[in-house]
Formats: sequence, structure tokens, C-alpha cells
Amino acid sequence: MIINCAGSLLHLKEPKIMGIVNLTPDSFYDGGKLCSEYQILQHIETLLNEGSDFIDIGGCSTRPGSKLITEKEEIQRVIKPIRTIIKNFPNIRISIDTFRSKVAQIAVEEGAVMINDVSGGQLDKNMFPLLGKLKIPYILNHMKGIPENMQNNPYYNENIIIEINNFFSKKIYYLKKHGIRDIILDPGFGFGKTLKQNFKLLKHLSLLGYQDYPILVGISRKSMIKFILNTSYEKLLNATSIIHTIALLNGSNFLRVHDVKEAVECIKLIQYYRKIL
Repeated sequence: MIINCAGSLLHLKEPKIMGIVNLTPDSFYDGGKLCSEYQILQHIETLLNEGSDFIDIGGCSTRPGSKLITEKEEIQRVIKPIRTIIKNFPNIRISIDTFRSKVAQIAVEEGAVMINDVSGGQLDKNMFPLLGKLKIPYILNHMKGIPENMQNNPYYNENIIIEINNFFSKKIYYLKKHGIRDIILDPGFGFGKTLKQNFKLLKHLSLLGYQDYPILVGISRKSMIKFILNTSYEKLLNATSIIHTIALLNGSNFLRVHDVKEAVECIKLIQYYRKIL
């Protein structure tokens, strides 16, 4: 698989790492940790040195139960840091984590090269037309409901794999009508799924998108791991690496992670494992 990113062809024979940069005070694991320009740049440098291929920057928390901030506040949180980051790391690939088309447009104007939309275009009708103009890679995420209520007894009428594939098929149809070809699919772990549904998705990851599109997994330190182990988010690094390994074995092409070094190690081991079989 290949995606065209900022004029360069990115081959996905080896899975890619997306390092998380949460510029929010209330994200479930690392909210409020990046409060100054120095802290942000230091964090970015660490992610890049450890092997991150992309940096995913978000200014609006979409954790379960979160209430959405205003568009103006989201712009204020992300745009100045993006400018500073690109000034200091001019070759960086930035993905903007937003469901708002205006935030996405300004971020791309400042240098972002990918849009990561947790709503899959459901919360802003202008997102797909904007993508048609920008012609940049788009991460199509599946979410049932909105962050404030998505974990309130999520229900699926049929097999969850079939339902999510149907969702992807419909959205891909409209994206292609707008001329978008570089589409990455994210099944949305924790976005309107029960614990059992999350693990069913993980087990059958290879069935999503019918292997026609790259799959991104954003599962780092999430509640689905925490609930099983009955521990804190801070103690989930080892377990996250195990889940990442399962995701890679089941066909994931991208890992969106808090801990880049450990995710890179997972990829290296899986690549070697596959090579000798």
C-alpha cells in the first residue's frame, strides 16, 4: 500500500508510527502535561528521535464523557504550537486531530499534511468538501454517537465488523466523489464500543476495509486495557505493547501511540518474525 503525503509517496510495507501530542487539559492519560512551548518542543523531539513517522496534534479532547470546547478555543490551542513546531522541525509530518473543517483548514495552511477526524465526517458537513480542495490523506474514524454519550450502552444491529465496514463503504464512496484517494481507516477503539466489541474488532482487524485500505489503530493505554487489568493508565505501557503486537499481526499499518520507542520495538520484532517464516 502507498499513500501520497505532501508530494511524497509513502510506502506502507512497514507499519508507521504516529506520535500523540495532546494539547488539552483533560485527555484521559496525558492531559495538561504540555503547558509551555518548551515542553511541547521537548516532547516532539523525543517522539521524533524515538522513530515517530507522524505527529498527531489535537486540541479538543474526545475521550468518553468529554464535553466539546468551542471552535475558537480549539484553534487557539493548536495553531501557534503548529507554527512553532514546523519552525523548529521543518521536515516533520503533522496530522491534525480534529473533526472541525475550519480547524483542519487553518492547520493545513500552517503546514499539517494529514487530517485525523474522529467523527468520520459526521460532525461537520463541510469536512469532505474541504478535503476535496486540499487533496491530503484523511484518517476516516468510526464513532457511534458523540464523545459525551458514545459509551452509554453502544448497540449494533448486526455483526460489528459488518456494520463498521458498511459505514466505511458509504463514507469512502462520498470521499471518492470529492476526489479523495488517500484514505486510512480507523475502527475507533473506545468510540462507541463495549469492551467485548473492542476486542472483537482487534481480533478481526484484517477484515476491515477488505484489505484495500491501510488500517490505523489508536489503542494506546486505553480503557479497554485498563478495565481488564484493573490498574492505572500510567501502568499500561507493557499491556499496550502486547495489544499493539496483536494489532500488527492482524494487519495494522499505523499505530497511534503515546510511547514511540516501545511501539517501534513491536514493529521491528514483527517484521523480523514475518521475514523468517
